[in-house]
Amino acid sequence: MAVVGFHNRGIGHIRTFQALDNVDITSLCDIDQRLFPKAIQEVEAKGGKKPSTCTDIRKILEDKDIDAVSIVTPDHWHALHTIWACQAGKDVYIEKPLSFTVDEGRKMVQAARKYKRVVQVGTQSRSNIVVQKAMEAIKEGVIGDIYMGKAVVYGFRPNIGHVPDSPIPEGVDWDMFLGPAPYRPFNENRFQYKWHWFWDTSTTEFGNNATHWVDLIRLAMGINEHPQKIQCMGDFYCWDSDQEIPNVQLGAYKYKDGRMLEIEVRSIYTNAEAGEKSGALIYGSKGWMHLKHQGFRTYLGQDDEEGPRFSVDRNDPTVDKTAIQEFKGLDHPHMQNFIDCVRSGNPGNLNAEVREGFLSSSIGLLGNIAYHTGRTLEFDGETEKFINDDEANGYLTRDYRKPYVLPENV
Repeated sequence: MAVVGFHNRGIGHIRTFQALDNVDITSLCDIDQRLFPKAIQEVEAKGGKKPSTCTDIRKILEDKDIDAVSIVTPDHWHALHTIWACQAGKDVYIEKPLSFTVDEGRKMVQAARKYKRVVQVGTQSRSNIVVQKAMEAIKEGVIGDIYMGKAVVYGFRPNIGHVPDSPIPEGVDWDMFLGPAPYRPFNENRFQYKWHWFWDTSTTEFGNNATHWVDLIRLAMGINEHPQKIQCMGDFYCWDSDQEIPNVQLGAYKYKDGRMLEIEVRSIYTNAEAGEKSGALIYGSKGWMHLKHQGFRTYLGQDDEEGPRFSVDRNDPTVDKTAIQEFKGLDHPHMQNFIDCVRSGNPGNLNAEVREGFLSSSIGLLGNIAYHTGRTLEFDGETEKFINDDEANGYLTRDYRKPYVLPENV
């Protein structure tokens, strides 16, 4: 395997994949050469040989000995990296959100199908024992017929302030970092994790974190299509900053059958509403469920009498001791599921196959378009176009900076 991008999240990919049986990370790729020593050390710490390194993924894709790549790059690079990897005959583990635009997501699905590749999306909660138990309870009808779900992301994000442009640091390939995005002078506020706060490179917290909970709401509701009606509002509050994206954002979606989905993001001072900084609230005809990574609780009837729950939290007196033994964190079972499917060559056994990631990631992307236009939008899920709205349709793709251009046909 190769891992591409490891400033932050990618280190976890290195540790987990290298720890799986009979998986060797033989190549590492990042546009910041200053990160190589730590990443190499991580591979060797798990018993691996010293991996080769490069700053351009295309060098890795030329290596016939590499079977799969794990892509942990910024959102605006996901599509090109995944499509190139599929074209090169590699299987792909791609971080969420799947894509930067709706058009990209569709082409990533097409590439996986055309080249018969195994493509797993990093919505790793689908492989979580807690989620699997929650879905069993929902299927058994514990909260009745589900009519709505709400994804909640309450997480403080500090003020990044104002930072002047500066020379490109030695060892950083800034042109490769920007890739398909417009060229900008180097700025620390646009680099590393802070790229999340700028429209050129960000899908907002709708894409960054809400995708996890939206994905589980889709799973619980059995939704296998795009929403039909989309609304979104928000703004950037409290601080004077270089940040462009909103730090408060609310989205509402309605599906063809009338069911609804909501997203609420607050990245400034927050309280632990619903008992958790983030999670999925799933509402049914008999009651509702609060689902988070470590457990779920159900509340039934008008008086919110507590119903069935499940937890892998060691501090919970009702904890399922067997579940604690099975729970190895979120990454391990999801990445093992990917490796199993790479070995079998069967993407049908993936827990988060690329089309699932496309439908879930697109919810946030469609919400961002409604935010930009400032009005209620109607979307045709069959054509994947907005109805009679040229402005909104313009956001379904982007202008690509040459030579980093999304191919017309994958």
